[in-house]
Amino acid sequence: MALLADMNVVSKTLPALPKLSNSQRIPNRVKIVGFLCKKKEDFQEHPLQTTRRLAIGLASIALIGDSTKGISLAKENWFWREGPLTVPPVYNKIANEKTGTRSFLKIGLYMANIGVKGSAYRLRKYAFDLLAMADLIGQDTLNYVRKYLRLKSTFMYYDFDKVISAAPVNEKQPLTDLANRLFDSFEKLEDAAKKKNLPQTESFYRDTTVILQEVMERMA
Repeated sequence: MALLADMNVVSKTLPALPKLSNSQRIPNRVKIVGFLCKKKEDFQEHPLQTTRRLAIGLASIALIGDSTKGISLAKENWFWREGPLTVPPVYNKIANEKTGTRSFLKIGLYMANIGVKGSAYRLRKYAFDLLAMADLIGQDTLNYVRKYLRLKSTFMYYDFDKVISAAPVNEKQPLTDLANRLFDSFEKLEDAAKKKNLPQTESFYRDTTVILQEVMERMA
């Protein structure tokens, strides 16, 4: 009993702890908010993205604004055509005298206006491509040989006409003769491949390669 009396005396002598209001109370849980591995530059990300989007938007407007100009240039160069494809005119005597045309010509091909220099370059390039066709010739591949020959020779036909038209007067006839020899050989080669006659195809191809070499030398 004496011990309890002493404890009561001590408790009375201690000052009473003041009660904290609700606003002054320390919460039981402390929530810490921080930024991990954030540099100063990271806070400038949104302005950078805005600037980038603005630049892309301005570039898109500029491209749309120039689109009509690009279409007009394409029309002038025949890269933009409305309606069915027309057959280019031929102004020189490079057609077959008996038929008035060439048997290997394909229809429906678009002939872009690439200029005289472009036509001369394509003649040399396609002559090289046909010279590399030797490995393609076989009994089971004559159909592909004929299709490949017709595609290349059609472009060469109209390119030759353009080159001859732009050539000096003293060079027109030699170029015309070269073109006719080449196209006569093309017709024989195309007919042999159409008939699936491998020996004739190989023979006519060997004759054609000699003329193709002349074309490459002339257009160099």
